[in-house]
Amino acid sequence: MKRIPLIKPYITDEVKAKVCEVLDSGYLTEGPVTKDLEDALRDYIGCSFAIAVCNCTVGLELALRAVGVGPGDEVIVPDYTYPATADVVRIVGAKVVIVDIDRETMLIDYDAVERAITPHTKAVIPVSIFGNPLDYDRLNRVKERYQLLVIEDAACSLGAKYRETCVGNLADISVFSLHPRKFITTGEGGVVTTNNRQWAEWMLSYKHFGMVTHRSRLTASFDKIGTNYKLSSIQAAVGLVQMRHIDELLRKRRELSERYYRLLAGMQRISFPKTTLNGTHSWQSCCIFVENRNQIMEKLAQHNIETQIGTYSLHIHKAFSQNEACQILGDMGGSRYVFERCLTLPLYHELDENDQDCVVQQLLDVMR
Repeated sequence: MKRIPLIKPYITDEVKAKVCEVLDSGYLTEGPVTKDLEDALRDYIGCSFAIAVCNCTVGLELALRAVGVGPGDEVIVPDYTYPATADVVRIVGAKVVIVDIDRETMLIDYDAVERAITPHTKAVIPVSIFGNPLDYDRLNRVKERYQLLVIEDAACSLGAKYRETCVGNLADISVFSLHPRKFITTGEGGVVTTNNRQWAEWMLSYKHFGMVTHRSRLTASFDKIGTNYKLSSIQAAVGLVQMRHIDELLRKRRELSERYYRLLAGMQRISFPKTTLNGTHSWQSCCIFVENRNQIMEKLAQHNIETQIGTYSLHIHKAFSQNEACQILGDMGGSRYVFERCLTLPLYHELDENDQDCVVQQLLDVMR
């Protein structure tokens, strides 16, 4: 039986030719092609600054350092997310405060955020999970009332919009992933976006060892301690070509996801997450809710169909539950519900309707 994977990166002859062009140039580290990718992302999102980094996790760390989050500060994160969202808070020395999510949207519970705020709260890292945009109107009211910073974990949300504004142009700083599971990928990589010049310049310097360039000097100076979070031109070449086709890739993902939902609508024991009101989903992942999720995944795998869980509930892992620098607030009922039921279906540009029909039919068969 034909194998249907969870995802296939969009790697075409055009992509391969661009990578070979970089290899032939001899300029393999971060250089002009990386700058071209940053420009393409900045222009598409509509933000003032886009900074490529070697992965999304260091991008989140970079954002927290740029706004001055550190020891003595508290940062609120959702329980239902990949551990990196919380890891970076501890990496910069701040306290992690973990709150529940809304089980219908899988997004952070905004009421829980308000209940978690203390005089030490400096920022919140909401996750626009799987490409579902946040309710930025609601989030901004909380931000303004309590004078918080919003550092958005937008790992999966390139192409998503809220009220027709692109994600990446709505929070103080947003950080995207360019991991191979993302439909725009550089193998490993990420991009940080902001409209704040001071933060952007700080991040650009920090990711280049603290370097500052001067037009009037032949050599650079190093004004701060920094590190190397650069993205090579070889990697950037892959994402740069994919960005030329982003509208087509988004359209295909949206069509396939909506077709999944049409085919599965009305089926017993299957339900669907809700998209944020006034939001446009990017469909990085197409998720459904089912009971006995793990058994279903195992049975589908026996039929050569790859599926996956959504992501993780942090509070059940000892890295967070047994850590004095992490505080877990609430019973996490929403997070547990989603963690136990969320099933991610195969979704990629080459997936055709026949393969999709096969996925749906096998899913319904194993659920019987």
